[in-house]
Amino acid sequence: MAEIKDPENTIIMETTKGQVVIQLFPDLAPGHVARIKELAREGAYDGVVFHRVIEDFMAQTGDVKFGKKGGKDFNPARAGMGGSEKPDLKAEFSNMSHTRGTCSMARSQNPNSANSQFFICFTDAPWLNKQYSVWGQVIEGMDNVDKIERGEPVRNPDSIVSLKVAADLILHPFISDAPVLHAGAFFCLRTHYHACRSFRLRPSGRKHCASAGQSARQRPTARG
Repeated sequence: MAEIKDPENTIIMETTKGQVVIQLFPDLAPGHVARIKELAREGAYDGVVFHRVIEDFMAQTGDVKFGKKGGKDFNPARAGMGGSEKPDLKAEFSNMSHTRGTCSMARSQNPNSANSQFFICFTDAPWLNKQYSVWGQVIEGMDNVDKIERGEPVRNPDSIVSLKVAADLILHPFISDAPVLHAGAFFCLRTHYHACRSFRLRPSGRKHCASAGQSARQRPTARG
């Protein structure tokens, strides 16, 4: 099991293909990280489908309006066209490369249009560097991401079962019957008292204009 050094900046994503652990980068994209955690804590991502999944490229999800199963606006035909009711985010491009396991925000042609949709890279995608806001990296469960059903759109899409901030899943160490993350994964969290304590986790756009030599298919988009 991957070591979780900063539970407040780690998310646990349960998908229909298995668990994925993502380390967040608040130093690179503070606004985007804050948005991901805010929506996660609201339960907004729970039930959202992976609506656009391209072999040897990326898996896109996060349409909390049209892509959320059971939601009042759920519409598979429009998944990928919506977002949250929160304001769009200002771009936070960085020098972090898009490599296998990179988590980055989808957007429309407007650089400042990211909202809730994001994607996870299957492979290196250097043409996206400094054009999309990288906010995290898969540190465990990339094999489960690889299993996500492909398609544009996906005929029988996989989905996010739940997406939680790891810090919110910390249970009191004296609760002996507490469910644990995947058969007893334990981690250590250094508190402000500099003491190490054990805790357990519960189991659980319009298309961007392509640059020369690249098709729109090679760019994650949030369509408005």
